[in-house]
Amino acid sequence: MPRLCELCNGSRAVLRRPKTAQRICRECFYHVFETEVHNTIIDNKLFRRGDRVGIGASGGKDSTVLAYVMKTLNERYDYGLDLFLLSIDEGIAGYRDDSLETVKRNKDQYSLPLLIVSYEQLYGWSMDSIVETVGRKNNCTFCGVFRRQALDRGALMLDLDHIVTGHNADDVAETILMNIFRGDLPRLGRCTDIATAGDGYTVRSKPFKYAYEKEIVMYAYFKRLDYFSTECTYSPNAYRGYAREFLKDLEAVRPSAILDIIHSGEAMRVAHDVQMPVAAQCERCGYISSNAVCKACTLLEGLERGVPKLGIARSAKADLQALPVVAKNRGASVQRVHFDKLWENAKRMREERIANADSWCNKPSCVCVDQNNTESSHACMQ
Repeated sequence: MPRLCELCNGSRAVLRRPKTAQRICRECFYHVFETEVHNTIIDNKLFRRGDRVGIGASGGKDSTVLAYVMKTLNERYDYGLDLFLLSIDEGIAGYRDDSLETVKRNKDQYSLPLLIVSYEQLYGWSMDSIVETVGRKNNCTFCGVFRRQALDRGALMLDLDHIVTGHNADDVAETILMNIFRGDLPRLGRCTDIATAGDGYTVRSKPFKYAYEKEIVMYAYFKRLDYFSTECTYSPNAYRGYAREFLKDLEAVRPSAILDIIHSGEAMRVAHDVQMPVAAQCERCGYISSNAVCKACTLLEGLERGVPKLGIARSAKADLQALPVVAKNRGASVQRVHFDKLWENAKRMREERIANADSWCNKPSCVCVDQNNTESSHACMQ
């Protein structure tokens, strides 16, 4: 005899939730998954009415489900958000070019504007050309640093107030483990934050912070969403892969291990007498950095001067001092726009947008109004 859904007791259960072990039907699964994401947004006051929100879209399951759910919740609960798709083309033949075709289809399916910015356009290097130079051992370092800055550059081009990414509970737990293994205290302190300042102008957040990866896959499968499922060509050697395998072993023994690790990371506090890096601006590109020169500029200089390990191997900095300046190559020919100029343009667009706003919102359905129907510190413009 088929089991009935443990929530509605009416329909046949079609899945067992990895997070709670409940046997539920398809419709109840849709409801609890979307409601949990909505509650995460509300409880953390992620958005203000009228915000321009960019969805980091890669074409994979996480970003595709995020785009679908954000559009659904925005319409259902009247968030009043302007949604955009923002994609980064790293330049990986046979992988990113195919996944971007999925993003373009999502653009039409969800009727959302799309902006694609590429590494080649911003830095003069594609990931394929970087891997040819540095090999496959440390290529993920280059990609992660460049993608982070590329997202912020794209956000400023679109004058976005907010960027949301598809990082799920598994990703957050893996990051906590990686930072513990590496003894990276600064990153450990902020990797559990659901929202961060990003470049200091655009907020970045993770609405899927408490959503299990398996449930995101189930949601995409039952909803028959169009997404790209092939793994990155260069990711098998990534350090994160080992943390992922360790986490999966823990989850097999204790399904709550993922959330347990996240809550443990949230409870960690850095002692007051510990000296932490102070955020400043890169003297070359203006991006936020704790050093005089940001990581992206350091890595680019290494590529352009024939020292690809610069910024990765500590000895490479000393080696660089002894090297003569070489002729500019394909990477050095790209003149990146300074962040100060991007900020000025975005600030001008934002001021015009705010000046054209009609009135203060304070609607009962607005995410910026608390349960007592009083205006919160996140008062919003309509």
